[in-house]
Amino acid sequence: MKCTLCPRRCNIEREPLEGKGVCGVGTQAKIARAELHFDEEPVISGSGGSGAIFFSGCQLKCVFCQNYAVSHDAYGKIVTAERLKEIYKELVSKGARNINLVSASHYAPVVLDSLKEKPPVPVIWNSSGYEKVETIRMLKGAVDVYLPDFKYALSEPARKYSLAGDYFDYAKDAIAEMLDQTGPVVLDEDGYIQKGVIIRHLILPGQTENSRRVLKYIKDHFPGAWVSLMAQYVPMGNAQNYPEINRRITEAEYDEVVNYMLDLGLEDGFIQDLESADAKYTPEFDLTGV
Repeated sequence: MKCTLCPRRCNIEREPLEGKGVCGVGTQAKIARAELHFDEEPVISGSGGSGAIFFSGCQLKCVFCQNYAVSHDAYGKIVTAERLKEIYKELVSKGARNINLVSASHYAPVVLDSLKEKPPVPVIWNSSGYEKVETIRMLKGAVDVYLPDFKYALSEPARKYSLAGDYFDYAKDAIAEMLDQTGPVVLDEDGYIQKGVIIRHLILPGQTENSRRVLKYIKDHFPGAWVSLMAQYVPMGNAQNYPEINRRITEAEYDEVVNYMLDLGLEDGFIQDLESADAKYTPEFDLTGV
């Protein structure tokens, strides 16, 4: 079957073990790490940890990606749907409060197969936001929580830094579908998320206007969603080839976006400290748990 899972619509025959499309991988799941993760939002990681599974390959080619070896170079090991089921059980046995599927969109069919028997904890779909509505609809009933990025409202930075000038058009519709499926955020008695949508936005150097437009759109169109404003940008990947983003954000840029978010009344969610911009928070992609 020719692949049209993501907005790229490569329309090529992906082989099980290798791919020639933008994502660079085959149809069989390939992962680089499966372990408890403690650097997500408090309602996801908490003290017990999130059972994070990092999938290889990505349809969104961000030049600054902190997971470059996995997203661009597709480092990882191929696993079956049966092995994914085993990994879910192993993570839960370690104390994971959720199963956190990181960048799994291009493997949606095999992931859905692995979720026919739902884990006893919420399933989180952690994605770039660059999704087709049709693919998100496939996940209805299998996914409890959506954790999408909403990187861009402006087409020029989306084109320049992620090779996706149409990012906003797809992300806004995909997130609307996510929210329709889950409704507002629901937490359990321990403060862990059980269902809902948390929209992440990463502040980029020199792109405060883009951030302001993203936040305004969230305010106007996504009631019930929480917002996670992220200040953790560290120039990685190929960012050195783009001098204007080959730096951390400034305190002035941070303050401008944070104050705008608060002025909008977006109070449900999280705001990262500026000190979070540190490469030490990038996971080790060493096939742990695979």
